[in-house]
Amino acid sequence: MTETIQPLRIDIISDVVCPWCIVGYRQLQQALETTGTAHEIHWHPFELNPEMGPEGQNLGEHITEKYGSTREQSLESRNQLTQLGAGLGFEFNFADDMRMHNTFNAHQLIHWANTQNLGNALEQALFSAHFTHRRDLSDIDVLVDVALEAGLDATEAKAVLEDQRFAEDVRKIESFWVQQGIRGVPAIVFDQKHLVTGAQGTENYTSILKQLAGEDA
Repeated sequence: MTETIQPLRIDIISDVVCPWCIVGYRQLQQALETTGTAHEIHWHPFELNPEMGPEGQNLGEHITEKYGSTREQSLESRNQLTQLGAGLGFEFNFADDMRMHNTFNAHQLIHWANTQNLGNALEQALFSAHFTHRRDLSDIDVLVDVALEAGLDATEAKAVLEDQRFAEDVRKIESFWVQQGIRGVPAIVFDQKHLVTGAQGTENYTSILKQLAGEDA
């Protein structure tokens, strides 16, 4: 009798305007492929800038204001991320006029996409929309276009955003993870009990997956 392998549950708490979230995810994906780990990924919302208005803010000004980084430090970080992304098959396309935006509507759309089994597809499309194509993720029309590109129904996507039907659900999920002590992203929870924060690198994720497989053996 063949034993059914239970896929490893992986919960990822992230924001689609967080560069380290897509880096960490791509590193994790490489580790999952290397180890051949059966898995299921669940994305959860986290807003880096919940108080940000619809007009957004210039990325450079935002980084300086929030983290105290100098322009030189910011440029060095952009270069590092661009190189990391290239090695992982993801294109960062930073520019001086790039803006940071509020992502609450984006998270509502992801929540809905999860019910269509397209949450991961939309998540990836939103990362690319923001970092590669510098699209405004606080703009409903942009979000609807991205949803369509991810395989979702555009009319329903617009309705979801206009009537805000998942706003309360998203707020509750965000609150839950904050109550669990999550203060920054990416935060990845393996098997609902092992928390790993930050983009750890493919080798470290591979080691974690092997340790977890040993636990289950």
